Amino acid sequence: MTVAELYRAISSGKLPSLLFLYGEEAFLLDEALNAAIDALLSKEERDFNLAFVEGKQLDAAELIDMAREFPMFASRRVIVVRQAQEIKAEQMEVLSDYLVNPVVECCLIFCAAKIDKRRKFFQQCKKYGAMVEFKPLYPNKVPAFVRERLRRYNKTISEDALQLFCRRVGNNSGDIISELAKLCSYCGDNPTVQRDDVAAVVSDLRVDSIFDLTDALGARDQSAALLLLERLLDEGQVVQVIFVMITNHFRNLWKISSLLAQHCNEQEIAARARINPYVVSKAVKQVPRFAAGSYPAIFTLLNRTDMALKSSSANQRALLQQLVCDIIAVSG
Repeated sequence: MTVAELYRAISSGKLPSLLFLYGEEAFLLDEALNAAIDALLSKEERDFNLAFVEGKQLDAAELIDMAREFPMFASRRVIVVRQAQEIKAEQMEVLSDYLVNPVVECCLIFCAAKIDKRRKFFQQCKKYGAMVEFKPLYPNKVPAFVRERLRRYNKTISEDALQLFCRRVGNNSGDIISELAKLCSYCGDNPTVQRDDVAAVVSDLRVDSIFDLTDALGARDQSAALLLLERLLDEGQVVQVIFVMITNHFRNLWKISSLLAQHCNEQEIAARARINPYVVSKAVKQVPRFAAGSYPAIFTLLNRTDMALKSSSANQRALLQQLVCDIIAVSG
């Protein structure tokens, strides 16, 4: 079950008796959990029909007994097992029979940060219930996420306003939702969020990352790369870490360039080069900006800079600035 399908089930009142929510995006997971509880139980019904259990202390026999109790003054009971990845193996085994035939009058909701899908327990949860993964919000997914959230406020957003919003807030879902609430309150009855609205109320929360710097180098944008480098250094980022990330970026670009020349698609490149598919997708757009023959020269510059950075008398800031300018000049 996808996150969208989960919310459709919540809206229609057709939540299954066995639900497993997991993933790294804890904020969105908690939000979905609360939405499910709200749909299943009113505030008045919760005293006798809502229970929370921690995975590490879970006693499977007691949990099954709780699930089989009849709801009091409500149509269903809800039991939430938090940190389900910490349930002991022997307790998972005891739960096995219940998972195959969960009680209809009880919605048993497991929540976990990370799971091993190879284990029988999690496979049974998927087979006899519904599993929903809350994945990290990658930067390329943020615009669609912002638009979808704004639809809940009956608002749209102009393209330039969206770009500024994403640049200021980044990809932390909690920050995005908090800033959107502020923004919509500020806009009042106006149906469209404009750039001036974002500029007026949205905080600049994003800390410039090394990935922004490598993306600017990949775009051959010297002014942006130098600006980002200055910010990173001013924020106290370690010079050697920046240098290693730049080196890794161009090592990946060289690999991807070679595999593209062999007519490999993105999926094949990710598998053969052992590079994250999201990284490959971004890098494929950068490859055409660099002549295939420029990579040996770039790595000569990197090796020279590496040696210079190891000198005790080196001006490390100046060396990195020069490296940025030289890479862009060589690749032209």
